[in-house]
Amino acid sequence: MEAQSNQTAIERVVSGRALQMGSSFPCQVRVVGFLWGVCFATLFLSALTSFGAFGFSRVSLSPISMGIPQGNSSSNIINIFARSDRDSDPKRPLGNVDSVPSGEQHQDRERASLLYSAWSALLKEPTDGSEELRKLGLSRSMVPSAPHLEDCKSHAGVNKRLDSYVKNEIFPPWTGWKGLLKMHSASITDEQLENLRRQEISEGSSPPWITGSDQENYPLTRKVQSDLWIHQHPSNCSDPRVRFLVADWERSPGFGIGAQIAAMCGLLAIALREKRVLVTNYYNRADHDGCKGSARSSWSCYFLPETSQECRDRALELIGSHDAWESGIITAKQNYSTKQIWHGKIPNFWGDPWTYLKPTTEINGRLISRHREMDIRWWRAQGVRYLMRFQTKYTCGLMNAARHAAFGAEAAKIVLPGLPEKWPQEAAEKPASDIERLVWSDRKPWVPRPLLSMRVRMGDKAGEMKVVGFEEYIRLADRMRMRFPHLHSVWLSTEMQEVVDKSRSYASWNFYNTDVRRQMGNASMAEYEASLGRETSTNYPLVNFLMASDADFFIGALGSNWCFLIDGMRNTGGKVMAGYLSVNKDRFW
Repeated sequence: MEAQSNQTAIERVVSGRALQMGSSFPCQVRVVGFLWGVCFATLFLSALTSFGAFGFSRVSLSPISMGIPQGNSSSNIINIFARSDRDSDPKRPLGNVDSVPSGEQHQDRERASLLYSAWSALLKEPTDGSEELRKLGLSRSMVPSAPHLEDCKSHAGVNKRLDSYVKNEIFPPWTGWKGLLKMHSASITDEQLENLRRQEISEGSSPPWITGSDQENYPLTRKVQSDLWIHQHPSNCSDPRVRFLVADWERSPGFGIGAQIAAMCGLLAIALREKRVLVTNYYNRADHDGCKGSARSSWSCYFLPETSQECRDRALELIGSHDAWESGIITAKQNYSTKQIWHGKIPNFWGDPWTYLKPTTEINGRLISRHREMDIRWWRAQGVRYLMRFQTKYTCGLMNAARHAAFGAEAAKIVLPGLPEKWPQEAAEKPASDIERLVWSDRKPWVPRPLLSMRVRMGDKAGEMKVVGFEEYIRLADRMRMRFPHLHSVWLSTEMQEVVDKSRSYASWNFYNTDVRRQMGNASMAEYEASLGRETSTNYPLVNFLMASDADFFIGALGSNWCFLIDGMRNTGGKVMAGYLSVNKDRFW
């Protein structure tokens, strides 16, 4: 009633003012403009009165506000940019964003926030996670499992066992069941189990780091990966017939991580052709405080080493032997030309499987069936897959922190309905059942699927490839969604702040990305990485790389070596039939 009286009074004032202004055309124009302004202001004030407050849709959740542990190096670089804050903030209402939350909704928001904070505390273990939980009024047994997090300690143990010979055996333990199910005491005898194992080995065992069917991977992927592991892990590294190629990773400022990996794939090919065991040595990108002990300055900080510790020790011992160099038992990167490393012959042990690759890459609306580097594309895919076959505990922690910052709030809302109504007060303290501990041990961590990874490369890359705007990537994404209408989530990987800013204009997509200071303008990649520091400039690209490798779909630029390698990981990781939409082609094709 009061609002109506106010509006009537305003109308009288306006009418009186209009009568005083005369009837000339300029005056009429001014009057009309004035009336429109008053009407708009009235409507706006009414809206404020009716709704009370507004929910803003685009937010960036910082590690501090979301409870991500600051002590962990991985948590300092990971963040989320979500299209809608009600999807990303556990304290937002679960219903309409404009509605006033009911008491029950408010309680759900608080419980979701508590659950998210509890998972954040667990990421700090074993340092001060228990103390953080105590501050929240919780104990470890009261916190349900986080579907988006992995048990890094357990997985690291399983990976190490799968990457080693069984005592008195000539083959790694790749046969039998996945995950921790092998630990279950079966009813069959040890002799029966051994007979089954010998039969599986004779028929050819599948490397456990390869997923998907043979039709969903590059030709002969399982065979090649098995052969690579056997070659790199001789049973007796002290045998005088075992020869080595010891190589530091490229360390020139102009070499990005992608170039380093591509060069090492070339050296792996040389080692195979010359029947040598490749031993990687100094890795400058692991020379930081996050990599502890012997893992510092080593590839083994991030992934299990390319060969056994026995072969590494033997190779490093031979480096100091003049006779070993003279006799050719040991060689180094300096023994080979740049052409041999980057464009040398591909090992021919498996024939030429690249000649019958089927076209799954589209550029400019056309499937690419043949190009000049089919062999290199196939080989680098095998090389990068082998080098990254098993993540270390450190890398697992980085991925946990990334997924928690990006997807943890959504995971909390998903898990909450399955908890007791008065959780955490009514939380049942029960240990995990055998099926949870053993059978479900090999599950992949939850992410919102289907997930599209988008790698946008610009900046100084224009000197090496055709650079296209972000709009072209979105055009391809929109086209993909015409075929897969349930696709809404995008993991955005880019160094350019301009790209992140532009992503805010596309409200129909949910964008997630790492929170790291990005490039402004056209500074070189070397300058940009130096400004971030070695630890951050290594960790966040590897997180993006692994997220892209596991995503359901991928849009990138094959002119970028980084995208080239992501494509290789996907094509040896069961993603061949997902295809690849590229905004350009490799400059050597």
